[in-house]
Amino acid sequence: MKHANLTLDLRSYSHEAKSHQHDYHQLVLPIAGHLAMNIGNQTGQASLQQAAIICAGKNHEFSASDLNSFVVADVPAALAPELEKLPAFIPLDGALAHYVAFLHQNLLLKQSKNTNSERQMLLLLIQLLQERFGKPLQVDRRIEAARSYLDHHFSETISTTTLTTVANLSQRQLNELFRRQLGMTPQQYLIEKRMQQAWQLLETTTMSIQQVANHVGYSSLSAFSDRFKKHFGHSPRHFRQIDKQLS
Repeated sequence: MKHANLTLDLRSYSHEAKSHQHDYHQLVLPIAGHLAMNIGNQTGQASLQQAAIICAGKNHEFSASDLNSFVVADVPAALAPELEKLPAFIPLDGALAHYVAFLHQNLLLKQSKNTNSERQMLLLLIQLLQERFGKPLQVDRRIEAARSYLDHHFSETISTTTLTTVANLSQRQLNELFRRQLGMTPQQYLIEKRMQQAWQLLETTTMSIQQVANHVGYSSLSAFSDRFKKHFGHSPRHFRQIDKQLS
């Protein structure tokens, strides 16, 4: 099966056993029910508290034994090559399970397709999975120095000069090498880092939205809210309202 675009939707599966493969990665995230699966030479199931990762080109068989519902993400292989290094079946801790529920609620509530919003939500989910279950990426020491600086100083104003000095590279070299190894520019990485931290703070603390904005480097609440909405398709306030519904 071929699929060119990133998609995120709700699916359910029949009792009839099926088998196929596709040229994109697929995340099968549980909402209700069970899905028995063979992925390559691994046998398991997607069920509550456990998700499945099907890598591009991997043959898989699946069948359901009860009523079921899953958030399913079809992800172009080039967008998330790190998924190839993750296990086929992964346990979902409290934070990951809650994020799956957040994706589910957004799919139920959204009025129109927002590809950019879906992309950002999936990139965040993939990053969370990589942090928990992946092996450390082998990165050029200069890029690792720049990334480490961004990780530790994301709440501050970071100039291009500072980052090029840390990496000992020119701006052009830094951007090109950073993009080649991490799939994005330093500025894009900084935004992703800030948005990831903002989501986690909204998820795990009672900090006000202004406090969250300050913590991730935004003195302006409106600027933070605008950026957050561009990333996730909803404002931080909307997210907090959904979070209360899920509690």
